[in-house]
Amino acid sequence: MGARGKNFYNDYMRKVGFEKEAIEIQDLYLDGKKGEAMAAVTDAMVDAFYLVGPPDRIRDRFQAWKSAGVGTLIVASPQIEAVRLMAELVQS
Repeated sequence: MGARGKNFYNDYMRKVGFEKEAIEIQDLYLDGKKGEAMAAVTDAMVDAFYLVGPPDRIRDRFQAWKSAGVGTLIVASPQIEAVRLMAELVQS
């Protein structure tokens, strides 16, 4: 999505090691193939940027993020259990 020459998300994905994927997704999207662009987002990309999975996995991944210096998280979930888990992790 966004302009080919100036796109924060595409630039960021390239910087963090998903250059090939970022180019492919942007090309598909700008060619009007939005469904194919969404399908081209890999599990590895999602896993690199989101805390997803069972609670034990989220706990482990959160600790790795915290150790790496991540200081801001956006928590969005329709599951109150997920929100409570994140509150618990932040307070620990």
